[in-house]
Amino acid sequence: MKLEIQSTLIPGTIMDKIKMGNVTGLEFLNKIFYITDGIMLSQIREICGIDGSTLQNWTKRGWVANARSKRYDKNQLARILIINMMRDSMQLDRIAQLLTYVNGRAGDVSDDIIPESELYDYLCRVIDQLVEDELPPDAENVSDLIKRVLTSYEERTAGAAKRLERACGIIIMTYYATLVRQKANSMYDEVFAR
Repeated sequence: MKLEIQSTLIPGTIMDKIKMGNVTGLEFLNKIFYITDGIMLSQIREICGIDGSTLQNWTKRGWVANARSKRYDKNQLARILIINMMRDSMQLDRIAQLLTYVNGRAGDVSDDIIPESELYDYLCRVIDQLVEDELPPDAENVSDLIKRVLTSYEERTAGAAKRLERACGIIIMTYYATLVRQKANSMYDEVFAR
């Protein structure tokens, strides 16, 4: 049995990749923010499938920066998408700690090693390359692709590239754990659907 472990959705969203013109990462975010520099909570719900109380909880806990004038910017949305990519397979406290490891406190760009929109783009580029090359998402393939994709990253502080590489590996493996879990649930439903 060949186990297809990929999604037709843009990572972290409920949006069909093909219907969005096969874009992911920064291209996707740029489409969302083409006309505006901020989106409302209701729009985030439509993009991610996250209910408002969940997002407000994430904000209250400091995992996502507060909206400005009830609007979220590109980096805030990217952070939400990254959290959403992992939340079915990793505890939210661990996700928050991982994002803090990369960029410090949410909403404080002075301690960031990379804007969240660029981080999301790197993650999507690795995922897209795994699919395009038809590679299994094992630790070795993921690590090799991360190194290749991150060659354009310029360190802002010493050791930032290594931190980014480690975090990307964890995020992508967690994302694939979510896809495997979804596939197992789908297989279960097929067996026991009556």
